[in-house]
Amino acid sequence: MDKLKMHSINKVDENIEKIAALFPNAVTEVIKDGRVEHAIDFDVLRQELSDFVVEGPEERYQFTWPDKKKSILLASAPIAKTLRPCREESVDFDSTENLYIEGDNLDVLKLLQETYLGNVKMIYIDPPYNTGKDFVYEDNFSQNLDEYLSNSAQFDEDGNRLVQNTESNGRFHTDWLNMIYPRLKLAKDFLTNDGAIFISIDDNEVENIRKICDEIFGAGNFIAEVIVENNPRGRQSDSFVATVHEYLICYAKNVMDCVIYGMPLSIEQRAEFNFLDPLKGPYRLLGLRQRGSASLREDRPDMYFPIYVNPSSEELSLDAKEGWNCVLPKKSDDRDGRWMWGKEKCKNEIDRLVAKKIERRGEYDIFVKDYLQRKDGERTRKYKTVWDDKNINNQIGTQEVKKILGGDFMSFPKSRFFLQSICTMGCAADDIIMDFFSGSSTTAHAVMQLNAEDGGHRKFIMVQLPEETDEKSEAFKAGYKNICEIGKERIRRAGQIILEVAGKLDSGFRVLKVDSTNMQDVYYNPAECKQAQLTMFTDNIKPDRTPEDLLFQVMLDLGVLPSSRIEEISIGGKKVFNVADGYLLACFDSDVNGEVVTEIAKCKPYYAVFRDSSMANDSVASNFEQVFETYSPTTVRKVL
Repeated sequence: MDKLKMHSINKVDENIEKIAALFPNAVTEVIKDGRVEHAIDFDVLRQELSDFVVEGPEERYQFTWPDKKKSILLASAPIAKTLRPCREESVDFDSTENLYIEGDNLDVLKLLQETYLGNVKMIYIDPPYNTGKDFVYEDNFSQNLDEYLSNSAQFDEDGNRLVQNTESNGRFHTDWLNMIYPRLKLAKDFLTNDGAIFISIDDNEVENIRKICDEIFGAGNFIAEVIVENNPRGRQSDSFVATVHEYLICYAKNVMDCVIYGMPLSIEQRAEFNFLDPLKGPYRLLGLRQRGSASLREDRPDMYFPIYVNPSSEELSLDAKEGWNCVLPKKSDDRDGRWMWGKEKCKNEIDRLVAKKIERRGEYDIFVKDYLQRKDGERTRKYKTVWDDKNINNQIGTQEVKKILGGDFMSFPKSRFFLQSICTMGCAADDIIMDFFSGSSTTAHAVMQLNAEDGGHRKFIMVQLPEETDEKSEAFKAGYKNICEIGKERIRRAGQIILEVAGKLDSGFRVLKVDSTNMQDVYYNPAECKQAQLTMFTDNIKPDRTPEDLLFQVMLDLGVLPSSRIEEISIGGKKVFNVADGYLLACFDSDVNGEVVTEIAKCKPYYAVFRDSSMANDSVASNFEQVFETYSPTTVRKVL
């Protein structure tokens, strides 16, 4: 039921709507009384109503919006949070290299940024499209930086973290831009130098996402804007033209180093390689004469030269020999053409050249052996800028989730085939793939399936906010209280299905959840604590935190991958975490004596970590450094 407005009509809003109808380019979004709302750009409007150049602010090419500076600041603002492990929701916690992280993806990106700096080969995201009906992350720019740092969870007074961004909202584009900008800014640093990011988007924000990526990644690192036909029947709810497609935007971290892989050849294309070299495998024959543009002698005179053929053995030579046939690159209309190889290359690779007599012409032509197998593996074909395979239909994605989970629990998730195609294009067999809007975890499913098919060892990092499901939805009724529960269960079931066929596969995942820091507030803000309170903080660790909680915060702080292998060992009766085969040894038990410290030092780890209050007595504490200097002077020692 709508409420009565109880006030007269706002003529300003009405007038803005009228001007927008005539001059849409004169309507913008501005900050007014601390709020962002629609307004008129009077400089633009004056120019529209003038027949001469109106003087005003200096024109320049730029892309900006209200609070852009704050969104840039937000990307670099630190947070006092950590990732806590959740073994009971994980699969193969101790052996898997895959991660599933619950929490605000902005927090997660900040927590992982040092650890995964330059380590992720491919990022794929399917963010909110800003259709006016979906939700966007609400980052609170009304706080100053200090307030943000002390209240970085940024929930509203009702506990909501996602807000609906309707078209009537004066901040319609502003809110979406402020949401996506800091996340992409952080994401760039995760990519390897030869890596790339792929973003699914539709017409609502495709232009803005291109501008943002031009700014963050650089316009020169643009790879492609792919048209994806994901709804062949067309969206009948559209007012005029039924939309059948959306977009896949791709940018490189560094286009000069970027590696974009091709797609496997089709059965028909493989059949073209119908000759067999006993040593080098299947090949096909391609004409040495240049076809198409720039194929005339005058285009490359240096590539017009004779090749000689022995009529008996069909041996080839670039030197004239008596009785051998002379072959020149003649076009079908008898004009002089040219070869696609130069004379030097023909000499160096003459074993790849083949002479064949063309019976209808009664003369020889020269061909090149084009091998199926190349130095970097089997040859592929380039992906195109239009994808219309029936398997990328969103309806396929819905059916996949329904088949695996037994119900219609997600609205139009991406199909696994679509994500497999992107993974094939963007990463190799041992790379790390990240998706920080992971939804139903289609990306994780695609990675596991691809590994099963080609024997690869790709690792995934899924990140998803635990957005609650609607109480009226089928997902809620089936027991899925939030999207994370859907995503995790899909990985569990899909992994089991794939494992049954593949036999050997990392189908597990380590669940980590964003939470407040493990440290007491006094650890970060000692100036705010009064003298009388200090007795409360004899231990600087929060009482509800486990040793494993502490371990993961230490791993993040030291840049140790949270997917690293972890083994619990016992030294002198104390629990010691052995991370990454001795790279990090951590003991958080109390009453650690000199024997334990000595044995840990003898293991010569790169890092050794203890609790500040864990030493059994002052003697152990005072001898600590000397023990390490004796047995492992290069070990980096840390205390909590």
